[in-house]
Amino acid sequence: MYQVKNLTITHKKDLTTLVEGLSFTLAPGDRAALIGEEGNGKSTVLKLLYDPALVEPYVEWTGEIVDRGLRKGWLAQELTPAELDMPVWEFCQAVPAFEEADPKALDRAARQVGLEAELFWDGRPMATLSGGERVKLRLALLLLDSPDVLLLDEPSNDLDLATLEWLEGFLAGCKAPILYVSHDETLLRSTANVVIHLERLRRRTVSRCTVARTGYGQYVDERAAGFAHQEQVARKERAEYDAKMEKYRQIRDAVDHQLNTVSRQNPGKGRLLKKKMHTVLSMGRRFEREKEDMTAMPEWEEAILTAFDAGRSAFPAGKTVLRMDLPELRAGERVLARNVRLWVTGPERVGIVGANGVGKSTLLKLAAEELLARGDLRAAYMPQDYGDLLLGDKTPVEVLAPSGHKDDVTRARTLLGNMKYKAEEMEHPAAGLSGGQRAKLLFLSMVLGGANVLVLDEPTRNFSPLSAPVIRRVLADFPGVIISVSHDRLYLEQVCTRVLELTPDGLRRYRWE
Repeated sequence: MYQVKNLTITHKKDLTTLVEGLSFTLAPGDRAALIGEEGNGKSTVLKLLYDPALVEPYVEWTGEIVDRGLRKGWLAQELTPAELDMPVWEFCQAVPAFEEADPKALDRAARQVGLEAELFWDGRPMATLSGGERVKLRLALLLLDSPDVLLLDEPSNDLDLATLEWLEGFLAGCKAPILYVSHDETLLRSTANVVIHLERLRRRTVSRCTVARTGYGQYVDERAAGFAHQEQVARKERAEYDAKMEKYRQIRDAVDHQLNTVSRQNPGKGRLLKKKMHTVLSMGRRFEREKEDMTAMPEWEEAILTAFDAGRSAFPAGKTVLRMDLPELRAGERVLARNVRLWVTGPERVGIVGANGVGKSTLLKLAAEELLARGDLRAAYMPQDYGDLLLGDKTPVEVLAPSGHKDDVTRARTLLGNMKYKAEEMEHPAAGLSGGQRAKLLFLSMVLGGANVLVLDEPTRNFSPLSAPVIRRVLADFPGVIISVSHDRLYLEQVCTRVLELTPDGLRRYRWE
């Protein structure tokens, strides 16, 4: 049994409360999805529960973590640059459980995650493994220690469709309790049986934590139905209150008018009117007290994303956007695929899928380089690694208003405010923001630039499952051209007009199973 009691987490820098009063219990078989909007502290919670020293530099916390010596397995969201440079065998040897494991244990752990045991001794740098291989390898190393509880931060990131399906089966079959963050709605709906929802309301100044022992789909549906009912009741009560107050004001004004016009020669009537006014005012005070007990209007943290300007982003139908014919697609000296032909015309929204390591991001980067150099269109590129575009210590305002002109800065602040950035966050270095906040920032920059061709590498990977429907709607309504790589199954179904699969033998139309 793993317990968290009354956990409150506060940023040291600006004293912002990320989480307040969070309590939950995890038992064997629990698969708890930790959800919330970008920047709400999900990764911080996981790090704190694994090892408080990881978050000590930037947050303070109170509460109680009851683990009674349980062995905890933690999967970080990203590897450090130093870890990515390590040969695979050196990365593995840095894990104590690997050093102590016998060949049978290593083979069993590899089979549990669907890897060949030989990978443990591979000499390639970790960075050269596919995203799926890295996740599986790290999970295998966790399992060697036979953890009593698993804390997984975005295990679904960078996985191809086949590996995502494998991960769903792994999570569903794991006997140890799991607390995990994922932005993949399909995965959440098929695996979570507990939902822990972190919210920041009232312009991100008030924290609310909700724990529901139910599946993700049921939680979302019941939450929406509950809010709708609460809003209906609240509006009815307010309408009834307004009607009563209107009648009260009419009576009060009539009595007040009579008091002002009563003759001094009729003191008896004046006393009766004053007594009546006292009764009327008492009624008004009673109504005011009733107002305090009315059902509150529901509060929730809305996911907001500024839409593209349809006029600026429209692209002529049938106009050729891209014609790439590559005899070979290479990564250094390695041939990833042959005979790759990518032709795109306006206003298509193309999605590219394929196995991890087949070269999807490499192909997309080549397409972006060609399109960004064109003068007859306005292309924008979002890579997987946002650090490529958010270098140095630039703040979100400086990213959106590089000119520094007053009007541009004001517009940037207004847009960021609409996206629920706090004033303090607008002045933080953009590179230090959460992945979701940086993703929103890059989308804003594309909106301001009036792009009519978007080249997007995993565009929904850093958006929360509650934000992702908003980004999908914005991109489905985009009147220009989209060329994207994605393994988000809902994105592929709802946004893309054509889905292609990259294989070692080139691109082909993807067939849904």
